[in-house]
Order: sequence, then C-alpha cells, then structure tokens
Amino acid sequence: MLEKWFKLKENNTNIKTEVVAGVTTFMTMAYILAVNPSILSESGMDSNAILMATALASFIGTLAMAFLANYPFALAPGLGLNAYFAYTVCGAMGYSWQVALLAVFVEGLIFIVLSVTNVREAIFNAIPVQLKKGVSVGIGLFIAFIGFQNAGIVVNSDSTLVTVIDFTADFHTAGISALLAIIGTFIIVILHIKKVRGSILIGIFATWILGILCQLTGLYTVTPDAGYYSLLPSWSSFSVTSLGLTFGQCFKADFGAVKITDFIVIILAFLFVDIFDTLGTLIGCANKANMLDKAGRLPRIKQALLADAIATSAGAVLGTSTTTTFVESSSGVAEGGRTGLASVVTGFLFLLAIFFAPIFTAIPGFATAPALLFVGFLMITAVTQIDFDDLTEAVPAYLCLLAMPLLYSISEGIAVGVISYVIINAVCGKAKKITPLMYILAVLFVCKYIFL
Repeated sequence: MLEKWFKLKENNTNIKTEVVAGVTTFMTMAYILAVNPSILSESGMDSNAILMATALASFIGTLAMAFLANYPFALAPGLGLNAYFAYTVCGAMGYSWQVALLAVFVEGLIFIVLSVTNVREAIFNAIPVQLKKGVSVGIGLFIAFIGFQNAGIVVNSDSTLVTVIDFTADFHTAGISALLAIIGTFIIVILHIKKVRGSILIGIFATWILGILCQLTGLYTVTPDAGYYSLLPSWSSFSVTSLGLTFGQCFKADFGAVKITDFIVIILAFLFVDIFDTLGTLIGCANKANMLDKAGRLPRIKQALLADAIATSAGAVLGTSTTTTFVESSSGVAEGGRTGLASVVTGFLFLLAIFFAPIFTAIPGFATAPALLFVGFLMITAVTQIDFDDLTEAVPAYLCLLAMPLLYSISEGIAVGVISYVIINAVCGKAKKITPLMYILAVLFVCKYIFL
C-alpha cells in the first residue's frame, strides 16, 4: 500500500529511510511549537490554544503535501510572518488578532486561486536555472546562520552587528550551550563521513543527552529569566477545549473597524513574503534532492503549492499565522527523504506533539543547531553548479545567495536576484533571454520596496 501511494522504489528509497527523514525534519522544526505561541501570544491570544493550532495546522499542511504532491516537505507557521502578525498588525497598527487571522485566511484563499490557475507555478518556472542554484546556496547559508544563532555561537554586537560568543563570560549558560552545539556538529559530521544512517537525528539526540548530563552535573545552569530552561521534560496537561479560544475566530473579526486600505496592505505583505519564501524553500530543497528537471522545473509543483495554500487557510481557521513550507525540510532530505511518506511521519509527530509537547519543547535550540549547520553545508555544494563564466547569470545568483543570510530573508534574497538579473541582462544586451514574467516580477519587487 505504501509503495502504491508513495512510489518508494521509483524514488530509490525505502520505509526506514523515509521514517528517519520524517523524524529528523520534525526534530529540526519542533522549536516552532514553543516559539510560535511565545510570539503570537503577544497579540492577546491564548498560548495553549496557539500551540494546539500550530500542531494541527502543521499536521494538516504536511499531510496535504504528502498526499497531494508526494514530496518530503513539511509545513508549519512561518517565522517572520508570525512576528509581522503580532508586532505590526496587532501591535503598531492596533488591530485585533481576529482581524489578523481574517487577513491570513483571505491570503490563503488567494493562494488557492493562484495555485489552481498556475500563476504560482508560472512564477516558479520563470526563475532562471542559474538563479535557482543561487537560491539553493543562499538558503544553505541562511539556515547555517540560523544554526549559529540558535547555538548561541553568534551573538549581537554593537560595533560589528554580530560577533562570536565569549565562552567564559557566562559559561554555565551561554558558554556551555555553544560548546555543546559545536560538539554536536562534529558528531553529525563524523557520523555522516562514516556513512551512518540517521547521522543528523543521532546528532540531535546526542547533543540533547549531553546537555541533560551537563544539567545534572551542574555544568549547565537553568536560568529561565535569561532564556536557559530545564532540558528535562516537564509534564503538564493540555486541554483540548482551549482550541475553542481561537478556532473560527477569524470569522468573528470586527471588520467595520478596519480601514480597507490597511487590510489590503496587510494581505499583500503576508502574500508577498509567503509566496517567495515558499518558492525559495521548494527550489532549495528540491535542488538538493535532485528533483528539478533539466529545465529547472519541479514536477507536481502545482500540487505542492496547493498544499501550502490549503495549510494557510486551515491554520487561520484554527488560530495561527501563515503556514508555509519550512526550510528545515532540507534536513530530512539530507537524510534521504524523497517521498511524501517522510512528510506523513513528520505530520503525525506534530499531531502527537499536542499530547507530548513537554518532550518536544524541552529539546533546546543548541541541540537542533548542529543539524542546521550541517544541512547548510550540504546545500551550499550547489555553488559548483553555477556557471561563473557567464557573469550575467553568475552575478545575480551571487547577489541572491549573499542577500539571504545578510538580509535574513529568503524572499528578500529572491527579490535581489530577480531585480539584478533583469537589470544586468537588459543593460548588457541580453534582454532576449529575459521572460516577460521576470520583468513583471522585477517591477513588483521594486514596488514592494516603495509601497510596502
């Protein structure tokens, strides 16, 4: 039955590999169960309800990806978009979280229309192959940077923006966490070189266990006020009825108090960031898994984008911000995940997380950071596929891959790549190879910077 649904042999994989890949993807994404409630609760929403909505939206979206597109990509409420939801729409603009959820719901409906009518597929296919390689490398650098941050190895600096942590200043909290992340990275690298299956997942658990041992021996000190929590699961009960506090609330928004121009701007902001974050993630993960054809197109792209759109609307009804394809899916791809079976595993783990949340939320950022660091390395290997002899292709790809980590956004990286590609090729007499849709995208990106 599994072979019939997911075509395992055709994709050169097996059940064991897909299960390991699915668990690995979940482990690198599980932090969203703790982070999303923390951010969205700033809007006045109930944290417990948000956690349940996050898990359920991830479950629905990831299973939709599995059965509609048969890809090993997982979905969850996106970071950045949830901050825009809480701090801009509900904070600076002063609207209720019900209004923000309504905007997310409408965005999802627009996405469904764009997916069914092939608009999003056309955008994906319009991006040149060399630029797609740049996107893949840029995402690798981006998630590696996130890994450095989650590990606490890279910290803020007033003079240089970022700098390396002082391991000795707060050794029993920040210092030991960063050191454990470094040890975890070496564990993953060594296991991968020795061709041990599940090396990334083993590395995550090994780092977590080392952290627990450090806590029990006093090397790691629990300091909640500073953001260093116990690494031991703390069981607590979750009431399923709490979901009722957010479920369907998007339909109860007081729309009469909303300025129509504001509402349009909010929807466009959600729409623009989400569409290009999703496209970028699909490009990066699919390129790493060698799923793109010679023309740089992804088979069943329409179904993948439709799953993403359905997840966004479903998430809004449940009570969470925009649900999108997660770049951490690349960790499962790196473990050999090639079909929707891996997504099914990830999806059901999100469902189980409702009842076992204390376990998953106890896994610290420094334990999953090594996975992101190593997957980042695997993804930047695509840089060798960029044609550096043709500067009209290579420079836009370079600007794209550089912008993603430095601007801390996949969509911004794509924007820089598209704009630079059109300008460089048009000015250098190679306008014929620029498709009409690329011109349109470049203009839209410029307008976004001016008006949004």
